[in-house]
Amino acid sequence: MTVSIPVPKADVLTVPIPALRASCAACSMHQLCLPMGLDSNDMSRLDAIIGRRRKVARDGHLYRMGDPFTTLYAIRLGHFKTFQINVGGEQQITGFQMAGELLGMDAISAERHHCSAVALEDSEVCEIPFTRLEDLFGQIPTLLHHFHRMMSQEITREQSVMLLLGNMRAGQRFAAFLVNLGARYAARGYSASSFQLRMSREEIGNYLGLTIESISRLLSRFKKQGLLRVSNREIEILDLDRLKAMAAGTETCD
Repeated sequence: MTVSIPVPKADVLTVPIPALRASCAACSMHQLCLPMGLDSNDMSRLDAIIGRRRKVARDGHLYRMGDPFTTLYAIRLGHFKTFQINVGGEQQITGFQMAGELLGMDAISAERHHCSAVALEDSEVCEIPFTRLEDLFGQIPTLLHHFHRMMSQEITREQSVMLLLGNMRAGQRFAAFLVNLGARYAARGYSASSFQLRMSREEIGNYLGLTIESISRLLSRFKKQGLLRVSNREIEILDLDRLKAMAAGTETCD
């Protein structure tokens, strides 16, 4: 993916030029993002409120914990991680997001971001001013319905993470993580069984409540069991059904 060279000391490169802005209808992610189910007229009305696109360089912040909330961000290209800083001053990763998903919904109630969002690779988002989006909800019920659906999916994802960290053993957590990641790629038209991890093993461990050593041991174990083929960050799932059974707890991970 070609991305403009980031300006020194800036995390985000703004691209406000209308001629460079792809419409929602032309975006490959529109069937997963806010425009899902809209007709061409309503799609154009949504296009009209999207002020600009942003390119976010790898390791660049899209927003920081405590920042005032004004905008939702639809990921157009790339991957992000969200995280909080705990009382000990350590980073706790709360999620990994990819193209077609919204960032910033955590801040709607308190009007300040509860976490920080950082790009895992050179990425691009569409800025959606929330007050203008709210106005549009009253005019386009389908848009409001889909927004509620996306919020519900986010709540479900957070509940799944709580279940991962609370009740699952290490192998089951990692199996569930890989199955979930593959399913999300499949929804975007990519392979559910062959993909590249955009996050490091340390970041995966942080998210799952495991050490980096545990993640490395699990990768080695899954390879020996014939579940995975691993080459650096390239993952190929060789037995998806068995991995799903491990994630569901119907087959042992040992």
